[in-house]
Amino acid sequence: MTRRHAEHVMGTVFSFDVRDGDFEHAVAEAVDWLHHVDETFSTYRPESVVSRLDRGELTLADCPPEVAEVLRLCDDVSRASHGYFTSHPDGRLDPSAVVKGWAIERASRILTRAGAVNHCVNGGGDVQLTGSAAPGSPWRVGIAHPLRPGELAAVVTGRDLAVATSGTAERGAHILDPHTHRPATALASITLVGKSLTLTDAYATAAFAMGHAARDWVEELEGFGAFAVTAFGATWHTGDFPELAILAD
Repeated sequence: MTRRHAEHVMGTVFSFDVRDGDFEHAVAEAVDWLHHVDETFSTYRPESVVSRLDRGELTLADCPPEVAEVLRLCDDVSRASHGYFTSHPDGRLDPSAVVKGWAIERASRILTRAGAVNHCVNGGGDVQLTGSAAPGSPWRVGIAHPLRPGELAAVVTGRDLAVATSGTAERGAHILDPHTHRPATALASITLVGKSLTLTDAYATAAFAMGHAARDWVEELEGFGAFAVTAFGATWHTGDFPELAILAD
């Protein structure tokens, strides 16, 4: 039986597609977790823990332990991406590019603990897929074409996958290259696939900032693949990208 729930939180819509397990209890716990994350990490809430930490009203020792965990993850991704990822994209503390994927992955674990071993959690197009859509049937995730509204650029199929896309379609050129402090414009979108949405989402942000250099970088990452649409509509994908149907010309 398929059961679904949508929740507006963290400035976007999170959707839960649960195929088994204790739906009501599991989703309620996962939703509570997402609202806690929003209250803790939102840079749009002046009273959030991260906002107060940025203003110097709190020290890291004053914050919940998950704040230190997320900031360590930011540092790890920055090192792995040669500085193309930063927790201070505009000079202020903003770990959002790690927080959403991390929060979704944790929500997925909550569902699994409740016996929902086949489910999908989607937060604004970044997806953690657990198990399968149905016995013998993989999940299918469409990748929106950033330059052709209403069309798909590719479809990813599989089980136990994380899929994350960074691009200009929804928010324009909002991702900065930390080395130049200018918007990254070489790519229209890049989609990464891995197992853990925490890293898959953060790496997608870093890869978009890299532009065309992202292809070689992702090729060197173990367990990740990438599919990109350039600013001029051409496409490329790494050799480790999973089974997909490329629909763009």
